[in-house]
Amino acid sequence: MGHRFLEIATSPAARDEQSVSGSRTAYGRGEGGPDHHDRLTPDEAMFIAARDSFYIASVSADGWPYIQHRGGPTGFLKVLDDRQIGFADYRGNRQYLTVGNIAGDDRVALFLMDYPNQRRLKLLGRMRVVRLEDQPGLAAEFEDPAYPARVERAMVITIDAFDWNCPQHITPRFSVTQMGGTLTSVRKRISELETENQMLQNQIRRLETGSAQTSA
Repeated sequence: MGHRFLEIATSPAARDEQSVSGSRTAYGRGEGGPDHHDRLTPDEAMFIAARDSFYIASVSADGWPYIQHRGGPTGFLKVLDDRQIGFADYRGNRQYLTVGNIAGDDRVALFLMDYPNQRRLKLLGRMRVVRLEDQPGLAAEFEDPAYPARVERAMVITIDAFDWNCPQHITPRFSVTQMGGTLTSVRKRISELETENQMLQNQIRRLETGSAQTSA
């Protein structure tokens, strides 16, 4: 046992490649010993609660991986306890590819991105559908009254493992909300400059009009 994410995600073929590339010794140190990286700590819980989107991967009955983007208001992905997270499944394009995939294989992988701070949390777990009529209290816990979208069902994921990724190569990106204060200041400055520019243009016109009248 040991680092649960590495144990689950690292296949024999991956270990062989690590041996060839010279990284096997380093990663091998994470294997063995007491389990860890299998229960969420307050650090992971805070990170999850601050997200407004994530990517989730499932696998079809034919073995094809499918990656879906899920979004909502900040905090729509809820931490239920140190082994469970969940979210409201809002009505979308009604393809139900992820729902269909987990009916045959409930294993999923999640990527949670914090682009401004170049952080990435990876989760492995098993997801199940919770029908609204079966557990209305749980569905209500996930629902956000201020978010104008219809909840079709709730999705609950039991966490098997997690890992934090290296920040290298994560390009910082910022949402409109994150840039709100900066954009407000920029818009204000642009407005001031436009007003100043208009005043200068008016002064130039008056000077040109006065010069023309003097010449006449």
